[in-house]
Amino acid sequence: MKKTFYSLALAAGLGLGLASASQATPPAGRPAYLVLNVFHLKTARQEARVDSFLQRQYVPTLHAAGVATIGVFKPLGNDTAADRRVYVLTPFNSLAQWEKIDRETTARMQAAGGAYENTAHSNPAYARQETLLLKTFEEMKSLAAPQLATPKSERVYELRSYEGASEKIFRNKVQMFNAGGEIKLFDRLGFNGIFYSEVVFGPKMPNLMYMTSFANMAAREAHWKAFGADPEWKKLSSQPEYQNNVSHIDITFLRPADYSDL
Repeated sequence: MKKTFYSLALAAGLGLGLASASQATPPAGRPAYLVLNVFHLKTARQEARVDSFLQRQYVPTLHAAGVATIGVFKPLGNDTAADRRVYVLTPFNSLAQWEKIDRETTARMQAAGGAYENTAHSNPAYARQETLLLKTFEEMKSLAAPQLATPKSERVYELRSYEGASEKIFRNKVQMFNAGGEIKLFDRLGFNGIFYSEVVFGPKMPNLMYMTSFANMAAREAHWKAFGADPEWKKLSSQPEYQNNVSHIDITFLRPADYSDL
């Protein structure tokens, strides 16, 4: 695995006041940090090569290193998209763990080789990558596969990105999720939350991201309808201190790969 998978910028940022925070131990079951990597692909051949690398090298190697729950997702309609994508979510209990695993597993996977690692410059495995470092919210309880009866091919995972107009306004939305009770409301209404987090490093800042999951699109629509009509949400969203705290929302619908742990 190449160092760029986590990005050199991420490694450089470890010295920006994050090292001490990485020593804090999160509650059992909840990672302190998440790395979200997005592969951008132009062809089905590139997608197949990245899939093979993730399924046969990356996921097993990280499992062996003690990272038990790795999510791999693709957007709905990915097969016909001009910009195919593969999302990889990897949890870490601390930044120290991330450094250790990256150092120990990179050389191992490069030595193993394969079509991904040994690709020629004229035949790249992907068009580009982007990497985000996420810090999990205090009210996020765990990272685990959702309890859904439908097969993975029918499920809908909803990745949401909320940007704030300023750092102060962004912090207000983060507070709304945690102390304000928004995460607890999602839990009560059965949104099958995968993760809730703030973006530490990423292309859109300031920003928070979270992912919920549903049996299918009809279930997704029903859950959001119930959310909008819930008295607790109406009360929370009408409070003066929580007005106008999101400036832009991006929504991406995903499905898990067959080999995804989530």
